[in-house]
Amino acid sequence: MNENDVPILRKIHELYKTFHEYRTLVPKHERFSIYERSENTMIDILEYVLEASYSSKERKLMLLEKASVKLNIFRFFVRLMKESKTLDTKKYTLLQSITDEIGRMLGGWIRSVER
Repeated sequence: MNENDVPILRKIHELYKTFHEYRTLVPKHERFSIYERSENTMIDILEYVLEASYSSKERKLMLLEKASVKLNIFRFFVRLMKESKTLDTKKYTLLQSITDEIGRMLGGWIRSVER
């Protein structure tokens, strides 16, 4: 299987690239706290989704639900970065729109596995 077979992986890749581009714009004292924690959370999401794409139906649901929780944690971290002015509104809006799309894709996948 190839990551291009799973559209959500392409979208997570896009989110990671966008988020990574902002790294140099984040103040150093924030870069090694909430920013790094957010980045690690995003990598966790990627791992869960990638593993789910290779897993049996029973394991797939558990992994997708874990990815969903991590996605909500990531959303919260991004909101915190906006509120603390680590990210400006434009960057926040772009990250949130990509995150929302991933959430819709993830929700649809979870519903299809539950049936």
